[in-house]
Amino acid sequence: MKLKRVIFGMVGTTLDTGRGPERWERWRPTVSLCQHEDFAVDRLELLYPRQGISLAKQIVADIATISPETEVRLHHVDPRDPWDFEDVYTALHDFASAYEFDEDEEEYLVHITTGTHVAQICLFLLTETRRFPAKLIQSSPKFRTNDPTGDYRIIDLDLSKYDSIAARFQKEFSDNVAGLKSGIETRNGAFNRLIEEVEHVAAHSVDPILLTGPTGAGKSRLARRIYELKKHRRQMEGPFVEVNCATLRGDGAMSTLFGHKKGAFTGAAADRAGLLRSAEGGILFLDEIGELGLDEQAMLLRAVEEKRFLPLGSDEEVTSSFQLIAGTNRDLRARVEAGEFRDDLLARINLWTFCLPALKDRREDIEPNLEFELEQVAKRTGRTVGFNTEAKDAYVRFAMSESATWDGNFRDLSASISRMATLTQTGRITEEVVRAEVARLGISWGRGPRAVSADLCAEVMGSERAAELDRFDRVQLADVLAVCARSKSVSDAGRELFAVSRARKSSVNDADRLRKYLARFGLTWEMISK
Repeated sequence: MKLKRVIFGMVGTTLDTGRGPERWERWRPTVSLCQHEDFAVDRLELLYPRQGISLAKQIVADIATISPETEVRLHHVDPRDPWDFEDVYTALHDFASAYEFDEDEEEYLVHITTGTHVAQICLFLLTETRRFPAKLIQSSPKFRTNDPTGDYRIIDLDLSKYDSIAARFQKEFSDNVAGLKSGIETRNGAFNRLIEEVEHVAAHSVDPILLTGPTGAGKSRLARRIYELKKHRRQMEGPFVEVNCATLRGDGAMSTLFGHKKGAFTGAAADRAGLLRSAEGGILFLDEIGELGLDEQAMLLRAVEEKRFLPLGSDEEVTSSFQLIAGTNRDLRARVEAGEFRDDLLARINLWTFCLPALKDRREDIEPNLEFELEQVAKRTGRTVGFNTEAKDAYVRFAMSESATWDGNFRDLSASISRMATLTQTGRITEEVVRAEVARLGISWGRGPRAVSADLCAEVMGSERAAELDRFDRVQLADVLAVCARSKSVSDAGRELFAVSRARKSSVNDADRLRKYLARFGLTWEMISK
């Protein structure tokens, strides 16, 4: 079944004018739509302003002459100010919302050649967002001829039909997601889906964002990446302002966040703008927002909702428009129930909540992060360091095993890579360096009593001999001795100490390896286990 063709257009108060017989010799955009033999128009919905009624009636009469089969309907659409974007958009939006479209029987086109530039932009936006379920039609005079029929071109805004455009948008999306992940090719499916949603929200919302998750999961890094993405898209011009709310107390908290007037409290020797005003036009990242006091929470709520607040010691409000990103490792709902966090503030900031998983819950992302962490070391120190193959394999096996608890999440991983890069002598991290780091991480995660292991070298060897050891050897030996002290046999101790490297050996003798290691320091299993 052939659909009826319906065109929506604005009266062109300049281009559509013409009087007398000579008007038929010039191109008039609205009339020309109905002058094409191969392009039948069943109905024209013509929108006109108050001062354009006479011209609109003239257009109706002229179309009746050249295309009697075309029905023309006139609609009075008259924004208060034709050059005010909000007025024009509202008027056209209200018209489209009230119009009864019938897509089963009719196909629709929106003519964007006539009307002010503001009207043309608004018609484009309303068509792109499907308020007008239509394609665009653009008319123009014929090039180097006096043919009054002119030319026309139909533009379909369904970008999915244009492979090259769709591919370009997909690449931009992929680049944005990669930026939010610091360029790291993460492998965890749940995390990747979370970042894709963050990208969409960052692009389309200015409402508060709440980032939750354990300490060290990357909340601060993600907040900064969101800012960089919005800055790149020219969605904001202001700065990225960050503060850890756990460091704010008393008058200092109020002053830091909201500013103060000179003399507001003892020590307030000059006016202070405060972080909220400093974040004007940008992003304010409040890490550990659950640590804010109730008074600060009340003022923050008003500042987020109304973009205004009262600096400490001032009787005049100030304004600041910023986007809030909040971070917390606390259960804010539990703090609300305990009376330590305002429920109205929580309701305002958790419109978009993203929970970043702990590192132990995305172990497959550890290996892709190694190169990133080594790059960060190189940026800080100017020294390029890498793993040799065996060392990297050993470290990754350990890092992905259940014995690696990663209590500090990515902070632990970053610190671990930084230590190994610092301790290596050749610019290549070796298996020996990895073994020492594995032992050090075990101590930091409490797998051996830290207080006991720190003194075990002196206890077993004597303080004089222990004092002769390099710090590197003493830390490593202390961990070995702690494992030996709690193990039932030399074989049990060896299995725990060599759990990483033994996995790739066809035959193992952990007890023999441990005895040889102890012998380097003049020690035996019997000396330790007695």
